[in-house]
Amino acid sequence: MTVLLTGGTGFIGSHTAVELLDAGHAVVLADNYSNSKPSVADRVTAITGQAVVAQEIDLLDRAALERVFQEHEFDAVIHFAGLKAVGESVAKPLEYYTNNLVGTLNLLQCMRARGVRRLVFSSSATVYRSDNPVPYREDYPTGATNPYGWTKVMIEQQLRDLAASEPAWSVVLLRYFNPIGAHPSGLIGEDPNGIPNNLVPFVAKVAAGVLPEVRIFGDDYDTPDGTGVRDYIHVMDLARGHRLALENIRPGVQTYNLGTGRGSSVRDVIAAYEEACGHAIPASVAPRRPGDLASVYADPALAARELGFTTEYSLLDMCRDSWHWQTTGAVAAA
Repeated sequence: MTVLLTGGTGFIGSHTAVELLDAGHAVVLADNYSNSKPSVADRVTAITGQAVVAQEIDLLDRAALERVFQEHEFDAVIHFAGLKAVGESVAKPLEYYTNNLVGTLNLLQCMRARGVRRLVFSSSATVYRSDNPVPYREDYPTGATNPYGWTKVMIEQQLRDLAASEPAWSVVLLRYFNPIGAHPSGLIGEDPNGIPNNLVPFVAKVAAGVLPEVRIFGDDYDTPDGTGVRDYIHVMDLARGHRLALENIRPGVQTYNLGTGRGSSVRDVIAAYEEACGHAIPASVAPRRPGDLASVYADPALAARELGFTTEYSLLDMCRDSWHWQTTGAVAAA
């Protein structure tokens, strides 16, 4: 297949590009580089030994997007592009709704015009309502507590409505949990602009001495050690999930969780990262953040049954690969 990856030079997009290329697929990476760098495409080429087509494009630029579809014959699209910081979405809701929703509508209209009707969508566990019990199953009610989460809920609904009205569409909604890690080569990994919003990139910066300490937001949750529990999945496992979803896509809309099915606490992550980097990581406890939940982890049984998807990497593997990236690739990319 020839596959368009929107947001293709981002953290998950770039690893999925490697996975697809290694499996014999062709990819075109489209990105506006708002949270990534053009050099990522060269790193994907270095890993795979295959030339990568990368185009700078913003999905809000409908004319530019149409040109991409005119220049290439795509068999499918994997849609990663979108603003993704929860806190920022609360401060800038209009920007998030415009970018994520309008950008997706432009993409769908271009796909329909060119007869491309296979789509894998990068959704999120943030679509699950906060009162759902763990582990989260795909048939649980959806909702959101912030504009970023609502954009994912709304795009999922757009895609269901589209597939219901035009049965030729084949759509997979992948709800993933907490992607961390990096490619084992150390050539690509998570490289957020500014101070990281997510736990593991922040821990990595503290381990490297860039930031002073990790702040643990709450140690009085009803969890084994009092800190928040999340389902961390290696980005390489996640990338393989996207390939399996694409290769098993069928008419209609299918929804799958991509997670390990196991929860790890904040202190578990810090301890694993300390083992990975070989030294202690300073941390302090701060008050809980509004809206944070005690435990969030997946029921991955449906993806295992229908896609043959199971995870291969441990939490220590994830931290080791993250540290390798932090001390090699991230330094070279700076």
